[in-house]
Amino acid sequence: MASERDLFSTEIVNRGIESTGPNAGSMTFSVRVRRRLPDFLQSVNLKYVKLGYHYLINHGIYLLTIPLLLVVFSAEVGSLSKEDLWKKLWQDASYDLATVLTSFGVFVFTFSVYFMSRPRPIYLIDFACYRPEDELKVSREQFIEVARKSGKFEEGSLEFQKRILMSSGIGDETYIPKAVISSTENTATMKEGRAEASMVMFGALDELFEKTRIRPKDIGVLVVNCSIFNPTPSLSAMIINHYKMRGNILSYNLGGMGCSAGIIAVDLARDILQSNPNNYAVVVSTEMVGFNWYQGKERSMLIPNCFFRMGCSALLLSNRRRDYSRGKYRLEHIVRTHKGADDRSFRCVYQEEDDQKFKGLKISKDLIEIGGDALKTNITTLGPLVLPFSEQLLFFGTLGWRHLFGGNNKKSDGNNLASPKKPYIPDYKLAFEHFCVHAASKPILDELQRNLELSDRNMEASRMTLHRFGNTSSSSIWYELAYLEAKERVKKGDRIWQLAFGSGFKCNSVVWRAMHRATKGSRNNPWLDCINTYPVSST
Repeated sequence: MASERDLFSTEIVNRGIESTGPNAGSMTFSVRVRRRLPDFLQSVNLKYVKLGYHYLINHGIYLLTIPLLLVVFSAEVGSLSKEDLWKKLWQDASYDLATVLTSFGVFVFTFSVYFMSRPRPIYLIDFACYRPEDELKVSREQFIEVARKSGKFEEGSLEFQKRILMSSGIGDETYIPKAVISSTENTATMKEGRAEASMVMFGALDELFEKTRIRPKDIGVLVVNCSIFNPTPSLSAMIINHYKMRGNILSYNLGGMGCSAGIIAVDLARDILQSNPNNYAVVVSTEMVGFNWYQGKERSMLIPNCFFRMGCSALLLSNRRRDYSRGKYRLEHIVRTHKGADDRSFRCVYQEEDDQKFKGLKISKDLIEIGGDALKTNITTLGPLVLPFSEQLLFFGTLGWRHLFGGNNKKSDGNNLASPKKPYIPDYKLAFEHFCVHAASKPILDELQRNLELSDRNMEASRMTLHRFGNTSSSSIWYELAYLEAKERVKKGDRIWQLAFGSGFKCNSVVWRAMHRATKGSRNNPWLDCINTYPVSST
């Protein structure tokens, strides 16, 4: 167990030239102390490894039995010469029509049961990410000016937001709603929420239907996730009404599930498609920035104002076997982790009113520590499903040794105790070619990179998405995949790991396999007009 001191890191921050006071005209600095992610790969719970292997065994039973039968059959046949085999098949054996027909019937029945009972492959045909109009673009300095002109924030709150922004990793071309930019009134109204929802959802869906050439009436399943804004009628009903979708569509609306809800929506769509063959499913992931705009003084509730920006993604999934050649990606694995049973985890991202009755999202100072614990559980469960066998063998062997004999490896050396040997850290770069980690904030991405031992190139899509679009909540992982496509880095057979975390507390992973080489195309990619200027420094 790491000491409390090990969970903190320090950083010297340049606060610029002091404008007032006794130090006017002088450069000022401050020392910032923040919590780091726990070194979760050094503290692995064996039960989560067992859970991962349980998933692997449940889905891999055919992979174990079929090769065994083939080995036995090959050994039997291999011991016979060609003449002996011919004699056994035709000269010594006596066949009758009933035996032949029965054997053939059993074979056909067994093959049919296997073919019909196995899960249908789920293909991602294509996806779209909405890019707002340039008139909604704001720089960091403009953001502070907008907040100042609104007259809703005192000088201390403005200075706090400025410090957060300058160290956030967010650039000067992110988007916020027009109501926030131009209005001094309350933006958290149903009218403004519906207007923003219509803009981002219909914008993303129009692009999706244009790219895929699918009619809205062909969609059989619709799943929409938006954590904060949940009107009546629902967002999914708004989409059905706008596109005049068919009356028997299976629609679902997920609310209050945080930034990881996009993967939950994909998981729900997958389960529905498994029981409804030959269907298309659309998944829409978004968040309403204006509706959650906080106007009070509580600093822990001002943080979301600084990070969250406009965005929306729309995906088209299919379980039609004829879409094999058309699909961009095939869904491989989904692993979900929920820490809501723990009170600290449950309340670390919490919507409530402050003392002035202003509604907002309160961020706990324990967020990074709680997120690290959820991430540890999730990747430990995912490991056996995706890691090469050599990595699994080394990891599981050292982990078992540690659990069996770790307590006896401590040796006294004067007044010091030598810690037992650390477990082997799996190299997740051997399991995936591309990483799309939820672009929450720069400090969180820094700690994830350090703990997972990822390279700057592995984290490039996440950092550049944060810089260009900000934290777009559950849709951020799709802006990251769009970045990889715009860079033309995704090749046939590549594996993509999308990792997201959010309130509850939840951490979810989805793994895709590329079925074709991805090209940036000529339109409908949010990065096309600026991709040649990236990557940039996000400091």
